[in-house]
Amino acid sequence: MNVVVGQSGGPTSVINASLAGVFVGAKQAGAKKIYGMQNGIQGFLQEKFIRLDEVLTEEKVELLKRTPACYLGSCRYKLKPAEKDGSDYQKIFAILAKYQIDCFLYIGGNDSMDTVAKLSAYGKKIGSPVRFVGVPKTIDNDLMITDHTPGYGSAAKFVATAMKELVCDSTIYDLYSVTIVEIMGRNAGWLTAASALAKDEDCEGVDMICLPETPFTLDEFIGRVAALLKEKKSLVIAVSEGVKLPDGRYVCELASEASEDVFGHKNLTGTASFLASVCAKELKTKTRAIELSTLQRCAAHIASLTDVNEAFEVGRYALNAAVSGQSCVAGVLIRDNDSPYICRAGVAPVDEIANFEKTVPLGWIDRENWSLREQFLVYARPLIMGELAHTYENGLPKHISK
Repeated sequence: MNVVVGQSGGPTSVINASLAGVFVGAKQAGAKKIYGMQNGIQGFLQEKFIRLDEVLTEEKVELLKRTPACYLGSCRYKLKPAEKDGSDYQKIFAILAKYQIDCFLYIGGNDSMDTVAKLSAYGKKIGSPVRFVGVPKTIDNDLMITDHTPGYGSAAKFVATAMKELVCDSTIYDLYSVTIVEIMGRNAGWLTAASALAKDEDCEGVDMICLPETPFTLDEFIGRVAALLKEKKSLVIAVSEGVKLPDGRYVCELASEASEDVFGHKNLTGTASFLASVCAKELKTKTRAIELSTLQRCAAHIASLTDVNEAFEVGRYALNAAVSGQSCVAGVLIRDNDSPYICRAGVAPVDEIANFEKTVPLGWIDRENWSLREQFLVYARPLIMGELAHTYENGLPKHISK
């Protein structure tokens, strides 16, 4: 049995833990050769492979769990529908045959699951025995079926920690100020919602949370900020990069026209800067815009131990599913209980995951108070629990090197 595995899309701080899970699972299953495709399906088409079974030792697997970004490299390559252009598919299946690949594992988010679905369908059409299985990852937590996605818990832990520290910092001066923090999330506000976790006995939490799930108007926003400034001098506000106007436009588009990536997604940035400038102009107060940007997805130093362990396990489970003959499926996490938290790995049809989007339930959003309700806190808090011990070298966390 030969296995190939790749990583695609935006990384997370635990995507390499899923790679470790696939690798360990493949070794335990007796795989003869374990290939890693460099730069995802794009590198696969160029036959850019690493023999993982030759380079990954037990020590390196442990470092892999603690290393952010994508060890194998990533890509944003969209396969066209086979009926429109079958050239990529013909080449992919020729390469699969050349390397005698039995199991194809792809670690990624929504677009990566689309790739798995397309390859599975084409393979079935031509009678290929290769099994195609997806391994979920995304800090956006927007994949269907799975209770949550590997990568979300660690990113949520980073966001909540950053917001808690910003709340402390915002109160050091005796003056009126508004700090607006932009958090990743195009159409789903899961990550921005995590800022609600900052509220605790030692922190009053953020003052407003703005999500893409509910319509956003500048008048309402400015009115709410003005009202809060009458109650307290310092405000910290969390906003999703994808907050939308009632007509469907992203708020950041009021500042400049957004370009698009290869998947047709608009490139969103500048939401916090725009809103901070509006607040400064309308309310005549000191403002600051902070964009957490890629720090949200690569902060492995504060990764959730729960997230690392689940990422590893769902990778291993997905590999075992492929070995057992399953195809056109993706790994998922199934929650059995909230308290104590109990969660296990499983699989679901990839067709029910690809090209769908899971958003924060409207019932969990307190629109009147611009915050999240208890249901969200019960859901999210177990996912940020625990810390992974790191090996330090010269005062810094040690990562795997190729």
